[in-house]
Formats: sequence, structure tokens, C-alpha cells
Amino acid sequence: MDEEQPKSNNPGTDDSEIVRRFVQKKIFEYVMVRGQRQPIQLPEKTVLDLTKLVDKALFNSASTLDKYMDMDTLEKRLMNFLRHLRVGMKNQRLLHQQQQMNSSGNIKMETFLFTSESVNEGHPDKLCDQISDAVLDACLAQDPDSKVACETCTKTNMVMVFGEITTKANVDYEKIVRDTCRKIGFVSDDVGLDADNCKVLVNIEQQSPDIAQGVHGHLTKKPEEIGAGDQGHMFGYATDETPELMPLSHVLATKLGARLTEVRKNGTCAWLRPDGKTQVTVEYQNDNGAMVPIRVHTILISTQHDETVTNDEIVADLKEHVIKPVVPENYLDENTIFHLNPSGRFVIGGPHGDAGLTGRKIIIDTYGGWGAHGGGAFSGKDPTKVDRSGAYIVRQAAKSIVANGLARRCIVQVSYAIGVPEPLSVFVDSYGTGKIPDREILKIVKETFDFRPGMISINLDLKRGGNARFLKTAAYGHFGRDDPDFTWEVVKPLKWEKA
Repeated sequence: MDEEQPKSNNPGTDDSEIVRRFVQKKIFEYVMVRGQRQPIQLPEKTVLDLTKLVDKALFNSASTLDKYMDMDTLEKRLMNFLRHLRVGMKNQRLLHQQQQMNSSGNIKMETFLFTSESVNEGHPDKLCDQISDAVLDACLAQDPDSKVACETCTKTNMVMVFGEITTKANVDYEKIVRDTCRKIGFVSDDVGLDADNCKVLVNIEQQSPDIAQGVHGHLTKKPEEIGAGDQGHMFGYATDETPELMPLSHVLATKLGARLTEVRKNGTCAWLRPDGKTQVTVEYQNDNGAMVPIRVHTILISTQHDETVTNDEIVADLKEHVIKPVVPENYLDENTIFHLNPSGRFVIGGPHGDAGLTGRKIIIDTYGGWGAHGGGAFSGKDPTKVDRSGAYIVRQAAKSIVANGLARRCIVQVSYAIGVPEPLSVFVDSYGTGKIPDREILKIVKETFDFRPGMISINLDLKRGGNARFLKTAAYGHFGRDDPDFTWEVVKPLKWEKA
């Protein structure tokens, strides 16, 4: 045995404490480690309390351990006892389910609530994301090797673009700012910003030569040699609860926001203004690690509006023209809660209402609070910045795992060091839903995906700008979108055999 054993092969009364500690250790390892796979997870105190049961079952005594002749026999008997214990625990759970049945014979499922939010393209933070990505598009369209780290901030009557950009492109930053604001709908001070008359400040410098030589060798390195633009860790997530393989709470919150913009721009709800926020709470059941949506518990919409509309009109229009086309009817019931402009008045919005800054809506950009996040923002960054490219490749990996049937739910992490091409680590967790062990899924992922930044750029075609390619990502989510420009959403075939 690999574990540390008592010194004596024939433990007597003097060795009882040593043997007892050995028994405790085996119980903890067996129940907790194996429990991760089939899942029985107990608090440490409960595990240690089981020692008393072991004493009685193995030694017919609660206090003596001197009836065993050797440690091999002890371990065999202990493992046999624990196997019986696990069967008993499983039967207890089945009995508990039977006791939870209601009069109709249906099991009362244990459920939980989870909430995700989104914001419209006119939210000041999202305005900044879109301007930063519009600058990136303009640079890459003329020079695919552009190195861009563009930030934007905004407040009443002012937009500032700043950062580090090294490019051969001829970019009119002020024009990009005004065009982006105008397209969103910021055409007067009344709606929060006047695209044609606001102040535009620009403070752009070139990329640090120290970073340039370490990452791409001043553009002399081959693609496979290009290092990560910075250290960091990124996460990709996928779940089979929606066709997009995205969390339902996030999908609904995002689509409600997009629908608000659609009915504003097409005139269906002419009283709408650009700024707004949405939030959806979904009731879920945990099906052995997979997330199963049961119903929509709460829908919250706070949208900017003009002076003429009444609260009753807002509620009626939002239910009819926004919620009804977006939220499937089977998720709504008589108990669903609606908070529609609960503050009662939202006329002042956009940069007039709040300051905005690039990179402050990273959860909205990704998975709505599900999975995990490494903390790095996306917008305004070229693909050598692994905050963006690394997050894109692990989304593709996670989505491919679920789409190929290896798991119902999955998270993938990758990490980098600045200037180093190869990732420091790649991690896969299927939350217990994997059809094969996670270590085998990880092996398949490493064989299928190239996590080097230079190769990510090539394989996902991330150096192609223009046509609002990255601008589109900056509002309503980077993932789960059906658009050919979202190359990281393409599922790759994975070869595997069912166990």
C-alpha cells in the first residue's frame, strides 16, 4: 500500500491509536475522493464520526482495535464495509425521494434560483466597449498585424479614447467615435449624448517596445513562436440547456436587451431611448451536475424612455413587444414575477446619467455569472492579448466537448505567461456529467486545440477586421451568437469512444 501504515503488522492494544488514524484516513480518502465521481460528498466531521461505526462493524467493539492480525486484512475488510455503507447511503437518498413525492406521484424536485443580467448597447460602459472595438476593426482592416490596446471612457458631453496602438493603418479616431455614438442612437443631449457636438479627446501612444520584443519580436517571430501578450487565465463554458449551449438565464437576459434595441430602432416602441438593463432569474434543477431549467422566476427590465410615455404604457409594451417574442411560453407561469421599470422613471440615461468605461461588463460579455472568469476584458484588444483570444479558444473547446456528447456541461481553463507561446496549464471539469473521465477529455482537448496565441489567431481568423467584425461582439455577448464572424462558435469534431 502507498499509504503510511502502522509500524506493527500485528497491532495490539498499544497500537490502537495508530490503527484508528489509519482507518480515519482511509474513510476520508474513500468517501471524499470517490465521492467526486459518483457523487457522495460528506463534511470532514461526518467522515471522522464514521470511525465509530467502523470500530463496531470491524472489531465488534467501540474502543478496542486488537482483534486484527495484519493491516492487509484490515484494509480489505474496511473497503468492504465502506462499499456496503455507500449502498446504504444511496438507498437512503432513494427513500428520501419517495418521501418527497406529492399526491400526484411526482417527485418534488430540489431546485435553486440563478440570475443573470445584461445591458443595452446604449449603456455607457457598452458604448465604450463598442468604440474600442470599432477602433480595433479599423486598425485590423488596413493592417492585420496591428497591435491594439484601446480604452474608452465617457461622461456628459465627452468621450475619450486612449491606449497603446502600433499600426500602419491610417485611422481617424474622432470619426470612429462620432459614427459609433450616432449609430447607437446618441443623437442629442436629450438622449444622453450628442454624437455630432460632444467633445472627443484622443491620447494614443505606440505599444511599449519592451512588450513588443517579448511578445512578437517586433513582428519577426513566426506565428507558432508568438508569445502571450500578458499573463493570465481564461475560462470557457458550455451547457446543454439551450441550443446555443449557453446558460438560459444569460441567453434570455441578453436577448431581451437586444430586443429592446430592435423595437426602439424599428419604431415599434418609439418612446424607448438607448440606455437600458435587463435581468432574468431562472429556477433550475441540478441533474447530477447538468443544469435543467424549470421555469423563469423573475424578469426585470429597466429601460430609458422619453417624457411622453406613461408607466402603464411601458409595462404593456414591454410585455407584448419585448418579453413575449423572447421568452418561451413554457417557461412562464402564473407565479412569474415581472419588474418593469420598477424605479418609475428613467429619462436621463447614457453618459449623461452615468460614466462609462471599457471592460466593465465582462460577466455580461461571457456567461452571465456561470462558469468562471479570469478577470480580463475583451474589447479594444488585438488577438495577441490572450484575455481575448484565450477566452475565445476555450469557449470553442468547451462548446465542442458538449456538442460532441462528451459531457452535458463543461468548463475549460487555460493560463499563460507573458512572452511564452505554450500555455502554462489547461484544465477541464465536466461537473460530473462526462461520459468519460475528465483526464481523458483533457487529453482529447490538448490533441485537438492549439492554445498558442499565434496559432489561435490563425485558426480562428482573428486578425481579420473590418465589417464591424469585433464591434458586433461588444454588445449582446461574445458567445452563443449565430454569426460566421464568430469563428470560435464553430464546433470541432472530437474523436472519442464511449466507456
